[in-house]
Amino acid sequence: METETINGIEYLPWEVEIKDAPMWYHERGLMQTATGYGTKLNTGKKVKWGNRWYRLYCHIISNSGSCYILVKGKRIYHRG
Repeated sequence: METETINGIEYLPWEVEIKDAPMWYHERGLMQTATGYGTKLNTGKKVKWGNRWYRLYCHIISNSGSCYILVKGKRIYHRG
């Protein structure tokens, strides 16, 4: 599977398999941070990339967020 690079940022293809994988605090209706903002927030989802499932994280500051997976320490963004 290939990523798409736009302006130096790698993106996953549009069609990727996603499954629910909530953390304990999601199941209890809690948030990871008190404010709901942060740079590495767990979404409670996993994305299948290649032969592995990766946790989908979200970088949320103000009213905007970007979701991504970490592959060998590198962010690959999800457009979905």
